Amino acid sequence: MVYKIRVILNAEEDVIRDIAIEKGSNLEDLHNAITNSFGFAGDQMASFYKSDDTWVQGEEHPLFDMSDGLEPKIQMRDVLIHEALENQNDKLLYVYDFFNMWSFYVELIESDFDHDNLALPYLLFSLGIVPNTAPEIQFEAEDLSEEAMEEDDFEEFDDE
Repeated sequence: MVYKIRVILNAEEDVIRDIAIEKGSNLEDLHNAITNSFGFAGDQMASFYKSDDTWVQGEEHPLFDMSDGLEPKIQMRDVLIHEALENQNDKLLYVYDFFNMWSFYVELIESDFDHDNLALPYLLFSLGIVPNTAPEIQFEAEDLSEEAMEEDDFEEFDDE
């Protein structure tokens, strides 16, 4: 069975790749297909993260175990794609090159793709040009300034 997976670079301009890949391939195979389709050398550290429908980052599957004595994480090569993306619209986050933080949204868009004997993995669709540098990721933090804090924020503590 062949999966059709959409990979979207987290950037202002649309940069999208659709990849056909065997359901029984592992996440390392998907990592290689992604790096090839976006024109990366594939020589940098990378990780997949399980995600929910709102793209919240979950369990990590790194390319290599870097736990350094801590609890080891299950590596990409040990996770089959159909285990990570069980159902249509299941999602993963993918980060390539932790110094530059190229980040991608990965989604299973078709779970029984008719591949017409293509050599897999196969780049089905390409839209947009990868920028020369990784897009800057904006992290939003809660505003803790005095102006933002209202007296009613602390009402629950008044009774104590």
